Amino acid sequence: MNEISGAVKKAVTALFGVEIEPTINVPEAEFGDYATNAALVLSKQLGQNPREVAQQIADKISTENPNLSTSIAGPGFINFKLADGEIIKSLNRAQLAKTDLYQNKVVVAEFSDPNPFKVLHIGHLYTSIVGDAISRLIETAGGTVHRVNFGGDVGLHAAKTIWAVLRALGGENPEKLADIKENQRVDWLSKLYVEANRAYSDDDEARLEIVALNKRLYEITDSQDKKSNLAQIFWQTRQWSYDYFDQFYQQIGIKFEKYYPESEVSKLGLKAVQDHPEIYTKSNGAVVFEGEPYGLHTRVFVSSEGLPTYEAKDMGCTLQKYADYHFDEQIIITANDIVEYMKVVLKSLEQFAPAPARATKHFTHGMVKLPGGVKQSSRLGNSIKAVEVLELVAENQAAAQGNRDWATILGAVKYALLKNRLGPDVIFDPETSVSLTGNSGPYLQYAGARAKSILRKLPEPASEISAEERLDANERALAIKLIRYTEIVSAATAELAPHLICSYLFELAGQFNRFYENAKVAGHPRQNFRTALVKLYVATLDSGLNLLGIPTVEKM
Repeated sequence: MNEISGAVKKAVTALFGVEIEPTINVPEAEFGDYATNAALVLSKQLGQNPREVAQQIADKISTENPNLSTSIAGPGFINFKLADGEIIKSLNRAQLAKTDLYQNKVVVAEFSDPNPFKVLHIGHLYTSIVGDAISRLIETAGGTVHRVNFGGDVGLHAAKTIWAVLRALGGENPEKLADIKENQRVDWLSKLYVEANRAYSDDDEARLEIVALNKRLYEITDSQDKKSNLAQIFWQTRQWSYDYFDQFYQQIGIKFEKYYPESEVSKLGLKAVQDHPEIYTKSNGAVVFEGEPYGLHTRVFVSSEGLPTYEAKDMGCTLQKYADYHFDEQIIITANDIVEYMKVVLKSLEQFAPAPARATKHFTHGMVKLPGGVKQSSRLGNSIKAVEVLELVAENQAAAQGNRDWATILGAVKYALLKNRLGPDVIFDPETSVSLTGNSGPYLQYAGARAKSILRKLPEPASEISAEERLDANERALAIKLIRYTEIVSAATAELAPHLICSYLFELAGQFNRFYENAKVAGHPRQNFRTALVKLYVATLDSGLNLLGIPTVEKM
């Protein structure tokens, strides 16, 4: 694709004395291997007939590039078809997923972001899987990625839970925490949070007690009190949450380098606000950033009680990450509902710390729902837990295939979530996710295992294929799809869009199935070449699944 783009640019400059950046795309197979609308765009600038412009460009390219044939279609599209020898050269030099878009760049990827004292729900599962896949794309492109997590260990939600914990323990009695069994701790805290949230909404006395407790928890974290009874309860139950997070992330094959609790970054955010009175102004006892001059809205960064809000904590977290890593780029992945909120946070930060603010990319996603599902809320206690999603998939796999295999369970969940473009709501269907015949992770894992079984019956092919080979239609179709892999990875990395990898792998598996149905491998005169195609197909499929964080399998 890059070579064709270069040939078009060179021809246009030679013929018309202008420089362009042509768009190269992939047309329907009947038209060619690649295509460009450069002549259509250029004809407007030149005031000439687009087909005539296209013909001049095509003739120039064909003359100077004998391995590239051209044709004109429609009002002036130029189609390109690679010579067999050029395809084979590309196969021989195929370097799986080698791009340099992030070469020597340091990237901080913040995603998942669960709050201690709450359970991980389906949204955390989704952003964890997407964030890890995006991180893998960046790493493949030469970047150094630091996966981090940001969560609220202080604030009203923590105060609500601790308030309910104190009631359950009969007061500030940390020794009674030993009575809570390890496998019940997270559910116990989650249940108490729901109860406390209802009390906060319905009981004025409870609300005042929780507000007062909230201040005490800030004092505990600010002073790093580890001895008082309340402090012992707070730190121990917080650690329960972090242990639970670690266990779950390990289960799904994702590892975070660091947690950033709000209590550790809130001071930095608060100080930044206090140090810049020219940026943050007082309003009704609170401190705000007025976003209207920037086409945004006003948000509170310090409450009337002098406590940092989520806005100040988010800002403090970015400042701390920048101090820790001096990143070239920061990626933050959250739900769609804080798009405008984050714009205000970053715009305020940009006023005194432009480097980290401008280096930040905020990606958002919609709700993840089961078929016919209702909107979920951890406050109401009706959220779909992350572990429940895995169990649903395991149950559907057992019902459909008679077994439970962790590699294919992970493959089912990850692929079902990653194949969707990031942004809109996602409907996650546990039943179709385990299918071995549809657009699913297990289908791709099975496709790879099937090809590996074919290779086990064949001798190792020659390390390099002769450029004199001539391809039949089935060989050519598979070869063309294989040499496009790096182009797809480059596009997915440039857009940080893992779903492009999913689409490609599904199409690749389909192309291979058509090839294998129509092209005999073992015992055929072209066995060596066809075995080489099968081998590259396996390597490409495994590479793509690895980019998605999906386990590959040898047998199914």
